[in-house]
Parts: sequence; C-alpha cells; structure tokens
Amino acid sequence: QLEVVESGGVVQPGGSLRLSCLASGFAPDYSPFGWFRQTPGKEREGIVCISSNGATTIYADSVKGRFTISRANNMVYLQMNNLKPEDTAVYYCHLGAPFRSWGQGTQVTVSS
Repeated sequence: QLEVVESGGVVQPGGSLRLSCLASGFAPDYSPFGWFRQTPGKEREGIVCISSNGATTIYADSVKGRFTISRANNMVYLQMNNLKPEDTAVYYCHLGAPFRSWGQGTQVTVSS
C-alpha cells in the first residue's frame, strides 16, 4: 500500500502545498508513479506521471507549469504552486505496473 506522508490541507488561491507518498513495502525502482485527483461526481483523473528513472514526466494541461512531480528512493512528491480553486479535490498517488497500488487519498482545498 502507498502511504501519503505529507497530506493536503486548506490553502488560499495562489498558495502552495507539497504532497508526498511513500511506497512502503514495495521496490518501485522499475515502476512509474502518478498523481490523480477526483472531485465529487467526477471520475478520477490523472494529472501527472513520472517514469521509473525519473527522466520523463507528463503533465495534464490543467496543471502544467504549476505542479512538479519528483521521486527519490521509495517516495514520490507533488509540489503544487499557484493553486487555484479548481484544484480543489482529493489527490491520490499511484504506483504503476506491476504493483498498481493506490494511496489512501488526501483532501486539498483551495479557498479564500
């Protein structure tokens, strides 16, 4: 199971948050990581992923230029800057094949 180490919270528009996820009990060196988010009534959407060696990242247009994914050892991070109200969601980390494991989710609320 993936464990969210640094959880979300409430932040004002324009603010920043960092999420962290620990792949406890896994050997994720050869697997990609991703971050997804979900709002009520909508499907979970992928917003960013990073390759196993960290060399390749892919961002959704909605977060490009504001969010940064990184990884080190068994951790994956999501630095979120210039947050907007539309970023409000439950955020999930995901460890890709062969594990296909999800974190428990953490709420991020962007509101003044």
